[in-house]
Amino acid sequence: MSISSYPFDGQAVSEGQYSYLFRELASHSGIADTEGGPDFRVYGDSSGMQVKVNPGFAIVRGHAVQSTAVEMLPVAAASTAVRYDRIVLRLDPTANAISLAVVQGTPGGGVPALTQTDTDVYEFPLATVNIPIGAATIGSGDVSLSRRYLGNTVGGWATSTRPEGPRTGRLGFNQSTQMWEYWDGTQWRNLAATVNWSTIEGRPTSFTPAAHAHPWADVTSKPTAFPPSSHNHEWDDISGKPSAFAPSTHSHAWSSITSKPTSFPPSSHSHSGYLTSGSTIAYANGSKRPYNNSASGSDWYAVWVENGGDFCRNTSARKYKQNVESFEIDPDAVLAMRPVVYDRKDTINEETGETKPGRKNEVGLIADEVDELGLKWLVQYMDGEIDALRYDLLGVALLPVVQRQAAQLGALEARLSALEAERGAP
Repeated sequence: MSISSYPFDGQAVSEGQYSYLFRELASHSGIADTEGGPDFRVYGDSSGMQVKVNPGFAIVRGHAVQSTAVEMLPVAAASTAVRYDRIVLRLDPTANAISLAVVQGTPGGGVPALTQTDTDVYEFPLATVNIPIGAATIGSGDVSLSRRYLGNTVGGWATSTRPEGPRTGRLGFNQSTQMWEYWDGTQWRNLAATVNWSTIEGRPTSFTPAAHAHPWADVTSKPTAFPPSSHNHEWDDISGKPSAFAPSTHSHAWSSITSKPTSFPPSSHSHSGYLTSGSTIAYANGSKRPYNNSASGSDWYAVWVENGGDFCRNTSARKYKQNVESFEIDPDAVLAMRPVVYDRKDTINEETGETKPGRKNEVGLIADEVDELGLKWLVQYMDGEIDALRYDLLGVALLPVVQRQAAQLGALEARLSALEAERGAP
């Protein structure tokens, strides 16, 4: 038989059984195991309308019960409403036995109450089983454990004589450390551990100073005198103040001035020599002067206009140049340039809206065509677009054409001379 119970009247009890009983004896009923341990654990394995109970040892109202094998308990068939059954260890003094039993609940009712008397039947709860409508098996999720456990005795020991195989919660006083300690299931821990800075969790890494004060005498390296800080004085507290004040240098916003004129007559002024009689202010940039002047004298220069609008002279001496190298020009590209005659488009004055007719029958080149021939160094660009041509460089562009023609003429003359010599020319 895998399950036995003792002691009862007229029953033989062995020394080993009594030893087991009194080693585990406690003041209340409970399982002789660590909290959450396997002893008398009830579970469903979906094998049918039944539950299984692990082996274990327990004390039920002073009587011991020991199971040495897994027991199977049948559960009544499912009802038309959800039902709760309870699995218990039932102490029956009349039968001199403690056995596993099922306390069947009422369909649609709650968890059934247990019989727990002092001298007659006593039912010790192990688990509650939830039986859904139409259930055919009992699974692991249908069982809720309700076991209670025997308490641990409080003892005393040294570090070297601590209890062997203690259960979770075993408490005692350690003479070696002079500390109360308990077993947490893995190791012995101090009941009231010593707290120091290194063991505090969540401690800050730095501290803002709290409001405080220092006596003047405790301050070191303090100055012997202090310049006055920014402050104010009441007007009535000032002595020797003047009775009137000359206005200091100041300014007024134009919008704050009242009765200001709406227009101003021009003050007396003059213009530089760039303006001549009858000229308008449009020539103030100096453009009237080159318009009125013609080239004369022994020293004069061609004038360039930079993008910024500045005038400058065109220089070409070696002293103004660096990184000088020969520049290859394709004579065929130069010869491919197409002279054209064209009319300029009319332009509109944005200020007056007047139309200025473009010049007619101008002769020149089209900058776009020159660019397409690969002679980009003759093309001028503005804002990334083709704008004009460097006509002053056309002479440079024609040099390789003339040089090639000169070489060809020289070769032809040499051949002509050779032919004349062969024929005995006079």
